[in-house]
Amino acid sequence: MTIYALSTGPGVSGIAVIRISGKETKVAINKITGKSLPKPRMAVLRKFNKINDNQLIDEGILLWFPGPESYTGEDMAEFHVHGSRAVIKEIQNSLSQIPNLRLAEAGEFTKLAFQNGKINLLKAESVSDLISSETEIQRQQAIKVMSGKSAEKFNLLRERLLKILSKVEAKIDFPEDDLPENILLNIHLETKSIREDIQKILNDQKVGERIREGFKISIIGPTNAGKSSLLNYLSKRDVAIVSEIAGTTRDIIEAHLNLDGYPVVISDTAGIRDSKNEIEKKGIKLALKKSENADLNVIVIEPKSVDFKDFFNDNITKKSILVINKIDLGTDQISSEIKKYDPIYISIKEEKNLDVLINLIKENLKNKFVSSEDIFITRERHRINLEQCLESLKNFEEKKSLEDFDKAAEDLRLATRYLGIIVGKVDVEEILGSIFSDFCIGK
Repeated sequence: MTIYALSTGPGVSGIAVIRISGKETKVAINKITGKSLPKPRMAVLRKFNKINDNQLIDEGILLWFPGPESYTGEDMAEFHVHGSRAVIKEIQNSLSQIPNLRLAEAGEFTKLAFQNGKINLLKAESVSDLISSETEIQRQQAIKVMSGKSAEKFNLLRERLLKILSKVEAKIDFPEDDLPENILLNIHLETKSIREDIQKILNDQKVGERIREGFKISIIGPTNAGKSSLLNYLSKRDVAIVSEIAGTTRDIIEAHLNLDGYPVVISDTAGIRDSKNEIEKKGIKLALKKSENADLNVIVIEPKSVDFKDFFNDNITKKSILVINKIDLGTDQISSEIKKYDPIYISIKEEKNLDVLINLIKENLKNKFVSSEDIFITRERHRINLEQCLESLKNFEEKKSLEDFDKAAEDLRLATRYLGIIVGKVDVEEILGSIFSDFCIGK
């Protein structure tokens, strides 16, 4: 089937780009414009008409990309028209009436580019990340992955494993021939070297994933301490409902922020207290779970939160900042037990010391985002496959005797497969469906 879709953002705009890819692209161009194909990759002015009555829809630019020299590797065209909803609708209606044409699914153009060997899977993912990037550091990371350095690294490791596997399989195929002892020794030295390389990649403090997904900050504390007010202040808008009624926040409320170029996902959580309300209890459970998975916890209390000490003992860690809000009401009731945690004293109502808190959060961000140029893991699936590859290599190295070569070869096959999945050397339809479903339609 030939696919088509709006590739620019929906809504009114100066220009809209409608893409077509597939065997029927030539037919679509002829029916919509009433003219023959233009020269490849040369912009030409064309009238775009309804295919039934030849009524003019719009006048714009046509670009023709014959395959395989196109983004998808197939015949492709782009209609650059005025970004009116009516124009876009009429052109798509006309395309839908042409046999063997259908609306593209999310990410289908890039999926075709991958399946036709135009890009590898890592580059396909980086295209999605670049489109979704909201901060400069996210854009830079997406560009680095698009440059191919990550794919080159994983392909090199995979090729090294394939060479080792060929030697092991040679022994299996020709058991009567003795492999020189130095070859067996070199095999184990090489797998150990590969394993150490993979372990170095895994010891990255998850910087790549933090950049892509955002640094996770959880605001936790008792009811009515000012957690929602803090979220609203940091977001510079009313994200959460603020009320004097205890237990207003029961679900997780998230806001995506850009703090000095760093992507941040900040979460307001349910107030922690003993509650008999089942819905509130579920909210508290979610709050505690969110704090466990956060990169940083901002624990907000007020001077009257004297019954919150037990929570401190369990939850004040290196990834926590203790904040005492409402200091405009006085700080006489704050005990020495709380003061030993070196809290920050603020008043959201009077906007006191909030700059101190924000600067401390920024310091945490800078420390967590410190990294070298070599960021290879940007998604959880990369990490999972590398960990499984590592486990297979460990299993291989435990097999010392020649009698175990059949099982050892299977361990190596698994290790190469896991590396292949990362760059897309192994076709796993379920993985492809998951990856490309995150794309926007038209890309």
